[in-house]
Amino acid sequence: MFGFMKLKEKLSSFQIIILGFISAIVLGALLLMLPISTRSGTFTSFGTALFTATSAVCVTGLVVVDTASYWSLFGQLVILSLIQIGGLGVITVASSLYILAGRKISLMQRQTMQNALSAPNVGGMVKLTRFIIVTTFVMEGAGALLLCPVFIPRYGIRGAWMALFHAVSAFCNAGFDLMGRSTGPFSSFTFFADHVYLNGVICILIVLGGIGFITWSDIATRKFHVREYKMQTKVILSTTAILIILPAVFFFFNEFFNEPMGKRICLSLFQSITPRTAGFNTADLSHMSDAGKAVTMLLMLIGGSPGSTAGGMKTTTIAVLFANTIAVFRKRKNANYFGRRLDDSIVKNTSTILFMYMALATLALIIISIAEGLPTQLCMFEAFSAIGTVGLSLGITPQLSFFSRIILMMLMFFGRVGGLTIIFAAFSRKDRSTLKYPMENITVG
Repeated sequence: MFGFMKLKEKLSSFQIIILGFISAIVLGALLLMLPISTRSGTFTSFGTALFTATSAVCVTGLVVVDTASYWSLFGQLVILSLIQIGGLGVITVASSLYILAGRKISLMQRQTMQNALSAPNVGGMVKLTRFIIVTTFVMEGAGALLLCPVFIPRYGIRGAWMALFHAVSAFCNAGFDLMGRSTGPFSSFTFFADHVYLNGVICILIVLGGIGFITWSDIATRKFHVREYKMQTKVILSTTAILIILPAVFFFFNEFFNEPMGKRICLSLFQSITPRTAGFNTADLSHMSDAGKAVTMLLMLIGGSPGSTAGGMKTTTIAVLFANTIAVFRKRKNANYFGRRLDDSIVKNTSTILFMYMALATLALIIISIAEGLPTQLCMFEAFSAIGTVGLSLGITPQLSFFSRIILMMLMFFGRVGGLTIIFAAFSRKDRSTLKYPMENITVG
């Protein structure tokens, strides 16, 4: 895990991040191929193991075999470890072990940590890493304890493992579940659709993990002095609240008409939270209306917040795009939030991210649709789920060919690592040219 850090003189920080994720995926796939990883005691094909490892490290949740009924306890432990590594980030885990070993963190390693965590500056990275580890274990531990009263009475001692697994999976926004042996393969939490307590705990863990460690660090520093929060913290909290409330209202009035009021509320709230980007589900998504599926895909594309366990375009991306739209409508020179101006480079980055996500997802769904002979809506849902690292599915992923699975794995990797990280890794050298071409306007819109 630490070997790639020794290549600091040859690799950029963005290339190190990508190499770290790839290393974790390959190692996880090799472990999952072993007979000890399956309940049947047989070898797993490289394709199945690689897809599962990629989905786990990229905290997506798309699977081609049921996690509970196919993988043994050892295999499930490997998957949970990959989820934890992917949720925290490979660089964060490696840096934490460095710190525990008493090793000194170099400037290059601090810069890599900064890029991996989307931190505002290099200073204080060691302190931030300690905060991330402590916060993660406290929240996951608390979540596991809260889930024990649900699972232990039903499943005995195995329920303790299920509580821990689902707590980590929920906080890391992974979407992997162990319900397949008791409620049917690929069933997720559909059996608990009206269980208010379970729904509440899982939703809270998803939101806590998706808000981001940088945000939690700011809140921990300034406590309840909301006015002193950084602009990014205010944007993330307000955008997250809007993306929970508005979709929940939509789902309540547009879906689940035939369900009792209590279950209807649970379903609506859960389906507004899980697409960004947890991947658990309490409803049969194939029975949702086309409008409901469209809203779900939009939420999957947006994802969580920067520096969090979630993937997707990120809440700040959609917030900046909205602020820039308002600025254009009002003919303002710059977009702004909470009395602060946004730099034009931020707007350029968000536009690039949106274009890349839409272009790659569209290209992928077209390729999969042609290769598999499936309707474009089904392929679109799976593609958006993969690039948003969500894991929600309309049930076609297990039936896809290995070629189409490769496409989904590439989308998952892109969604978790981040579009700009991949771009900066590919084009690590800055353009140092001072040449400026003559300016000429072009009509748009």
